Amino acid sequence: MESKWLEDFVSLAETRSFSKAAAARNVTQPAFSRRIQALEAWVGAELIDRSAYPTRLTEAGELFYGHAVELLAQVGQVRSLLRGQRADRNEVIDFAVPHNLSLTFFPKWLTELEHGYGRLNTRLVALNVHDAVMNLVEGNCDFVLCYHHARLPVKLDPVRYEMLLIGKERLQPYSRSNEQGKPYYLLPGVPEQKIPFLSYTQGAYLGKMVDLILADSSRALYLDKLYETDMAEGLKAMALEGHGVAFLPGSAVTREVAAGHLALAGEGMVLDMEIRLYRERPTPAQPGKASLNALWAYLSRHYANS
Repeated sequence: MESKWLEDFVSLAETRSFSKAAAARNVTQPAFSRRIQALEAWVGAELIDRSAYPTRLTEAGELFYGHAVELLAQVGQVRSLLRGQRADRNEVIDFAVPHNLSLTFFPKWLTELEHGYGRLNTRLVALNVHDAVMNLVEGNCDFVLCYHHARLPVKLDPVRYEMLLIGKERLQPYSRSNEQGKPYYLLPGVPEQKIPFLSYTQGAYLGKMVDLILADSSRALYLDKLYETDMAEGLKAMALEGHGVAFLPGSAVTREVAAGHLALAGEGMVLDMEIRLYRERPTPAQPGKASLNALWAYLSRHYANS
């Protein structure tokens, strides 16, 4: 049995979709399906009910899911211990953060945190949302900071993990501004002149959020997808050059909107997300680093009063 099979299974259990899970794991769907089948052969039971849509777990799969998450966490902790990471970097606090938040929200948040708490020794790894969460599950980081929305939630067991709501993010369409400060492109467009659309790649978390906005729109939208990337900063750069409309998080465009370089490209097409901070709950067997526990206690007080 390979640990990547467990990671595949956890991804499938969370997304309930072979195609989405395969995209998140960066493998083709046929290869992903073969790995799930190999895991089922190793376990000796069917874990996936393939007669249902969306995909759902069998009774054996539901039972195995909790054990798979725990196994991955234990493997990650042992690996970290053997590599000397926890012993050698006892005072370093490790963050796993999605790319966009690592470039926009995190630096400012850390500055504000250090003003109230004091200097911190931190390490950050920037990943997609799924892999950032898996870093926490596998024991490779102390905190994961990520987006959350009720229609695409982060599924971490609250018995094992604790969470703080530390901010909110609004996703809206933006276009380059003209000399009058108006958007060069304005949604919804018309059939005869579709709006150039700058899109996230399939599987990107923000792309899934945009899909929700478009699906909920009461108006017909006429979009011509011309470009896609998995990072909001890449879409922002294209929008600033006048290549089309992009749905961007507010934290990514604060300066550009204030300077008049970008403007809202449509009203009513908005989605609000939470920014959450997670960590694994300390236990008597694994009490955690003293520096981490002290920081969490401070954050809990701070956000309880905010």
